[in-house]
Amino acid sequence: MTSNQAIVSGEAVRPERAALLREAIDQVKAKQSVDSDSFAQDVLDIFTVLLGKEIYPYLSGNVHAQTSPPAAFDVQKTITHAKTLVKIFEERGIPKSRVCIKIPTTAEGMVACAQLQKEGIQTLATCLFNVPQALAAHQAKCVYVAPYFNELRVHFEPTIWREYAVPGKEHPMSQVIFDVKAIFEKIGSKTKVMPASIVTPREVIGLVSLHPDHITISGGILDKLAALPAVPPSELEPKLTYTGLKEDILSADFLASNGELLREELEKDVEATRKLDDALKLFDECERRTKEVVLKVARGE
Repeated sequence: MTSNQAIVSGEAVRPERAALLREAIDQVKAKQSVDSDSFAQDVLDIFTVLLGKEIYPYLSGNVHAQTSPPAAFDVQKTITHAKTLVKIFEERGIPKSRVCIKIPTTAEGMVACAQLQKEGIQTLATCLFNVPQALAAHQAKCVYVAPYFNELRVHFEPTIWREYAVPGKEHPMSQVIFDVKAIFEKIGSKTKVMPASIVTPREVIGLVSLHPDHITISGGILDKLAALPAVPPSELEPKLTYTGLKEDILSADFLASNGELLREELEKDVEATRKLDDALKLFDECERRTKEVVLKVARGE
């Protein structure tokens, strides 16, 4: 089960979720005024957890929730929001051991992940687009890294999505994901690779050839995948080779000095930084829209 501000925003306006949203609103209304500064965010946090709770009985693994985009460049705000989400899950019968908090892979986010791990909170490094981000997540002892195969905006503006004949070889993120998996095996990392942001079944097949640990797949793509004929084993074999990295990069401390090295590596990687910043912008817009919905419902508008 995955989660993020875009998914939660979509669920909040579905008629079949109206009762769940009202439940979250009523719980917060019992403690504070609709006009209080934190009302909408508190409702959003509870609603996010309630969505996870509905799915929880069907899961053998973790439920997920993502920290607020405005906290992405603030270590303490990220830690505080992660702990808040875990507490809400625990209050509703889901133990900390079954919760994984998704945190954008900024320098501050990875420093926060390292601290949360020390306190027994599982994390997933999301919005990930390059190898240094993955190494920082490994050093923070994240349970997962979630490289975005496609940048987030393709789900909002489908015309910018580009199709590749052999996604597992030609897509620009394929080499990144393959290298991350190879590096993690090389250094004995326990962090698992779980690509996300997939548009077509062909991309799923391409990703399988990169041998990740897991893949985040939507229900719609699963249905399309199930309708395809069986895939020959040869199509699932890797079509790339590890590019190799200098040993000093593999042994570098990306979390020292509040993540300074990761910050520098992101500054050098213009495309990764653009995709990361754009994803945070889109998630922030989704969060704002959901808060507007919450306030309208809470005020009976």
